[in-house]
Amino acid sequence: MVHGGTGLIQTPTSRMLAEGDLRLNYTDNDEYRFWSATLQLFPWMQTTVRYTDVRTRLYSPFPGFSGDQTLKDKGIDVKFRLLEESYYLPELSVGFRDFGGTGFFESEFIGLSKQAGNFNFHVNMGWGYLGTTGNVSNPFCEASDSYCDRPGGFTGNGGKIDYQRFFKGPASLFGGIEYQTPWEPLRLKLEYEGNNYINDRAGSLTQDSKWNFGANYSWNDFDFSLNYQRGNTIGFGVSYNFNLHTLSQIKVDKPPRPLSNDKNEFGVTDINSQRLTQDLYYQAGFALSTSHIKDNEVTIFGQQTSYRYEDEATERVGRILASELPESVDTYRIVNTAGSVPMVETVVDAQEFKRQARYETLEPNLAESYKREDISQDSLDHYNPKNTSGFFTGIEAFWIQTFGNPEEFYLYQAGVMVNGGYSFDGKTSVAGTIKANLLQNFDKFNFTTDRAPSTLPRVRTNIREYVSGSDITMENLYLHWNDRIAENLYAQVYGGYLETMYGGVGGELLYRPVDSNLAFGFDINYVQQRSWDNDLDFFDYKVLTGHANVFWQPEFLPDTLLTVKVGQYLAKDKGVTIDFAKRFDSGIVVGAYAAITNVSSEEYGEGSFTKGFYLSIPFDLFSLKPAKGSGKIPWIPISRDGGQALNRPIELFGTTNERSPFAR
Repeated sequence: MVHGGTGLIQTPTSRMLAEGDLRLNYTDNDEYRFWSATLQLFPWMQTTVRYTDVRTRLYSPFPGFSGDQTLKDKGIDVKFRLLEESYYLPELSVGFRDFGGTGFFESEFIGLSKQAGNFNFHVNMGWGYLGTTGNVSNPFCEASDSYCDRPGGFTGNGGKIDYQRFFKGPASLFGGIEYQTPWEPLRLKLEYEGNNYINDRAGSLTQDSKWNFGANYSWNDFDFSLNYQRGNTIGFGVSYNFNLHTLSQIKVDKPPRPLSNDKNEFGVTDINSQRLTQDLYYQAGFALSTSHIKDNEVTIFGQQTSYRYEDEATERVGRILASELPESVDTYRIVNTAGSVPMVETVVDAQEFKRQARYETLEPNLAESYKREDISQDSLDHYNPKNTSGFFTGIEAFWIQTFGNPEEFYLYQAGVMVNGGYSFDGKTSVAGTIKANLLQNFDKFNFTTDRAPSTLPRVRTNIREYVSGSDITMENLYLHWNDRIAENLYAQVYGGYLETMYGGVGGELLYRPVDSNLAFGFDINYVQQRSWDNDLDFFDYKVLTGHANVFWQPEFLPDTLLTVKVGQYLAKDKGVTIDFAKRFDSGIVVGAYAAITNVSSEEYGEGSFTKGFYLSIPFDLFSLKPAKGSGKIPWIPISRDGGQALNRPIELFGTTNERSPFAR
């Protein structure tokens, strides 16, 4: 579909993609170009993010501000399936197009779809942009006069959801037919529109016909489209489709160690400790730090460095222990740590594990042989890690990008982050990061300081000064301590240059039971704004900021995380940030957040409130060897000064992820 999402040509339908499908789409015609990404978040929910290029209008009338760049606009669509198609009943969905923003194509629709053989029939009723023809009476107007007229314009400074316009004003029936030809790659489309194009953002467009015709050709994961619109316009497009559940990377890795049927008839004094340590690391990714051995029980402490799924990691470690330890040991205790901080203890029934691993049961299930729990006091009493002090280094690539800028639609900055430090005991360390820009087009900035009026302190809108001032900068430099201070309770304190724009001191507490779907805590920070002219200097602005945090993985929405943070932000405004994240089987996480504070949309400025999206991709998807960790790609439509939180260098929810894994 031209606008992204599932549909015919210009019009949406009630159809959905497969769960986890991501479709990247580009379409083009005389007046518009559209870039969109459509994600099937759940079987019943589809979302689309879109950028529109209006070829007939300039970004602004001021050449010094935006040159000859054409007008760009972003939009968000969402569609919900209310009824799944059955033998007799059609599929029923309700959708909202361009519902948060400046409302270029703001619409609502209710759609029915039914398949008959190779034909798909679609009938919809639309309001707003999709209903401007007004070829049918608005049924909601019959119930209430308030639905007869649609309020004009968008409220505030854009970015808000204007509920007061939903399903109001003229309505139109529209729809069409899609035909799957005998030649499998080719589909033909015919649609009837409900839009009259009189008040279009590209101008009043001539519509010689309300009938549009199109064809789609599929090749591997690509779809190519060609269409004839409005009786006078040719359009084309291309889309690329893949599924976030099934995305994977071939691995060059040995299978888990097989178990012999022979019993290990030797004592604990005969254990080959050196071989055990090496095998745990090279075959199971477990970096052993220390161990405690008794006649019938062995406890090992260490960090999992390779395998991001706990069941796979436990199986590999368990098979090595079963191979290398004597038969007298009937319990394995595997304590995973982060640095020297214990995270979770996995208690393995050795005999049951061996039965399952040797396939001596009808339906082998290794998970039945072990359980995860908080660290036992006995394990803590024997935890004495060695060689925990020393230097550490690392390097990683970064990519910063922004869309819809006045100087250039797409601005980017790429380079490397070189980090390092010294750990004193695995719990206390000093760490820092140097950022080196290698590739960028931020030199196209026409201005570095936002000239929009604001009553708020400039806590973020001077970001251009920070990212364009120098190619080599000190991202952070801080002293850090963290530990498990009680059952299920973790703490950290830190101080120094904490992020690009702020330095100071802070601390955090987090209560996170093992494998619980609920965790909560709070953080508090006193920070001062850093200078963009000198990495070591500060400006005068100071603020106390912090939040009470709740993390919830609801059972009724599998593989999702809802985070709620309530407190005071950098601009001293108070409010709440709500973050919703969805994890797919590949480990990719897609998330969206919004911060609502006591700052009005007028005080906030363009966008009305802080909001953003992000994509977290596991490193494992790019590596031939198993790997842990992930990289985050953010997309923030507009970032101003309200609802802005401190970017703390370390957050306990991330470092304690093994307690109740979400991101893997």
